[in-house]
Amino acid sequence: MTEQATGAHHPQPRPRTGGSSAAPVEHVTGAQSLIRSLEEVGAETVFGIPGGTILPAYDPMMDSTRVRHVLVRHEQGAGHAATGYAQATGKVGVCMATSGPGATNLVTPIADANMDSVPLVAITGQVASAAIGTDAFQEADICGITMPITKHNFLVTDAKDIPRTIAEAFHIASTGRPGPVLVDIPKDILQSRTTFSWPPAQDLPGYRPVTKPHAKQIREAAKLITQSRRPVLYVGGGVLKAGATAELKVLAELTGAPVTTTLMALGAFPDSHPLHVGMPGMHGSVTAVTALQKADLIVALGARFDDRVTGKLDSFAPYAKIVHADIDPAEIGKNRAADVPIVGDAREVLADLVQAVQAEHTDGHVGDYTAWWKDLNRWRETYPLGYDQPADGSLAPQHVIQRIGELAPEGTVFTAGVGQHQMWAAHFITYDKPATWLNSGGAGTMGYAVPAAMGAKAGQPDRTVWAIDGDGCFQMTNQELTTCALNNIPIKVAIINNGALGMVRQWQTLFYNQRYSNTVLHAGQEQAGAAGNGTRVPDFVKLAEAMGCVAMRCESPDELDAVIAKANAINDRPVVVDFIVHEDAQVWPMVAAGTSNDTVMAARGVRPDFGDSEDD
Repeated sequence: MTEQATGAHHPQPRPRTGGSSAAPVEHVTGAQSLIRSLEEVGAETVFGIPGGTILPAYDPMMDSTRVRHVLVRHEQGAGHAATGYAQATGKVGVCMATSGPGATNLVTPIADANMDSVPLVAITGQVASAAIGTDAFQEADICGITMPITKHNFLVTDAKDIPRTIAEAFHIASTGRPGPVLVDIPKDILQSRTTFSWPPAQDLPGYRPVTKPHAKQIREAAKLITQSRRPVLYVGGGVLKAGATAELKVLAELTGAPVTTTLMALGAFPDSHPLHVGMPGMHGSVTAVTALQKADLIVALGARFDDRVTGKLDSFAPYAKIVHADIDPAEIGKNRAADVPIVGDAREVLADLVQAVQAEHTDGHVGDYTAWWKDLNRWRETYPLGYDQPADGSLAPQHVIQRIGELAPEGTVFTAGVGQHQMWAAHFITYDKPATWLNSGGAGTMGYAVPAAMGAKAGQPDRTVWAIDGDGCFQMTNQELTTCALNNIPIKVAIINNGALGMVRQWQTLFYNQRYSNTVLHAGQEQAGAAGNGTRVPDFVKLAEAMGCVAMRCESPDELDAVIAKANAINDRPVVVDFIVHEDAQVWPMVAAGTSNDTVMAARGVRPDFGDSEDD
């Protein structure tokens, strides 16, 4: 067997497990071994599409009572569905495709999962071993193609290695910094005879992620927290991945420090908590952006100082010392040098930090953040999130999304596409619990919302799942509504329909003199200047109904609550609501790309006035 490894975590030694002589041995095909391995490793749902090279695996899958297969309409939908499933459940998501174009259609969701550290196993068929390298029909070197965007990948060359490979793939995907793993299996390997026994002996030389932080670094971090005057807890998605939200809340309340949660971490700390100052970044709240800029200490937990958070890097947080805790050592110091680097699992780090801060308090060292909170509260009161209602009486997209959040049943999971509606969903829905907000953060993948909602609902069938999507994003992957309708996966979709590629249009408004080149969706380019909200080509109501969904259209604020309530009441089929919203609504606050966070604008033409008294 040949293995190709990439990513920050190099495969590291792990105790060999299983392989005992007492394990029962079955005589099977490679394909049967694959399905048996998926059953034993705990894979409950596989999203995929059969094709020539993976077809041998689909035959024994038909007989499995433990693995449910969901037949999607496009492999990209399979990948995003597996991601949504993983994000909503905390389990490893699984997708399957055939060779060539089937496998390459998985590249986007694999890259997406890699950027957002999602545990994903993608299984692809490959042309027969003897044909590899001959440009055979539907051949693609998917291991080579995905090497930069997987945590690890495997090409199986012997059927006897299938159980071990699947076991290792799930282990690598779900441990350390989670990520996608690809397993490529040639057709002749799936067809060949072999034996199956479980558990297999795993052999991962070099793979031993560090989870326990160094005690000295923890003590240093605790001292800085109690000594600082303007600390901020900068929380990233790693806290959610580690299941560390309870420990985070204890640390925040113990210290009294403000908490900011990134786009990938919404729900890791309750939005409604008085210590929460909002989301940071390009479209973050004024208070969160400014808190980081004026902090004297930033405690980064499972975050990676992404450019969308930092703005112009050399002007980011100029007064702050940095405590950076991450399970991936490659992230520490990559973008911002750390004064106290801590490698470890976020849950372990937070638990140890709580004890260390308590020890500091016992010794009489307690941080005094009274002046800091006076500033923070003044900024919160002066520059709250808000929006204007359209003068023409049409729907404000922010109002639509806010009411969806307020009327949603307890425990609703929200997914979002990418663009303006994503930022409004981040701002105007309250996330108080983990795994209730799923989105494509690092890659910013249009078309993520519908299939991710499908995966989340498949994994959490008893919870309501709303996909907040734009009319541009929706037109990329809406065919998966057919999958939902046929597989009893009743998601709800809100199309925020402004007739344009909204975020790109906003940039054209602000930076390209309102020259709307190829961003208007409801007209040809020769009519790009035409007025009018929403698009009727396609007619989303007719399209959704054709795919087996209940569909509605809402154009007036007077109808809004009744339409949302009706959508919430339908739980036997997917529901799609076409919300026709004002096309000129914009996302604020905003830091223009490539500029300093000091230039944050609270609204168009509104530059916050902070004074310089804090800049000491």
